[in-house]
Amino acid sequence: MSTQNEAVLYSVEGAIARITLNRPDKRNALNDELIARIKETLSAANQVDSVRAIVISGAGKDFCSGADLSALQKIASASVSENLDDARSLMELFLLIRQISVPVIAAVQGRALAGGCGLATACDVVLASSTARFGYPEVKIGFVPAMVLAILRRNVSEKQAFELITTGDEIRAEEAKQIGLINQVFDDETFSTDLDDYLEKFSKTSRSATKLTKRLLYQVDSLSFLEALESGVDVNVIARMTEDCRQGIAKFLKK
Repeated sequence: MSTQNEAVLYSVEGAIARITLNRPDKRNALNDELIARIKETLSAANQVDSVRAIVISGAGKDFCSGADLSALQKIASASVSENLDDARSLMELFLLIRQISVPVIAAVQGRALAGGCGLATACDVVLASSTARFGYPEVKIGFVPAMVLAILRRNVSEKQAFELITTGDEIRAEEAKQIGLINQVFDDETFSTDLDDYLEKFSKTSRSATKLTKRLLYQVDSLSFLEALESGVDVNVIARMTEDCRQGIAKFLKK
């Protein structure tokens, strides 16, 4: 199954849904249409029972270069109300990624900068080619990577987050991996094959178990230690009652 429009390519191949930012001539820069389409395709993929993972990538040389010129011009001339709506739209995208039942994976080749780096950081897993680069250069134009800050602060140390967002420097994929910003680095030449091999892991997982695990993982951020343990008990009991768990136990006992 696949759909195509100006901003986004979307397809489902077995257990994997693929979302491709499709503005290569603009380095896949974010605008209102692109953000709306990403949200639409994420929601669509989440409704497909066979899907076990969703991959977001960029067409052309770069993953995403951040906001495009028209979006920046809009910000500069917009009212408080208009800017609030615009900011909330991006916030809703980041929140949606965490609410999606299955892993959302950023497959980054080229640059992921500003809002593009925010989009990658908001994903559950980030895979990058060896020459990929990441950065939050917003400070250089008087802007702030405000929405992604809550996620960045949970991914890396306080000092690393501070350095990234106040210098605006770009960092290479290997450094991004070292500080915990991304998960894996693959060679440029074998990136596509390595990506497919990595995604194969998710085709063998339980959708219900992944949904429960993902929800619990992000929920414990706001809980005390005891509350987190109590939530773990609740999720453990729920998992035991699912059909996937019952079938999995039965299969294991037959070995």
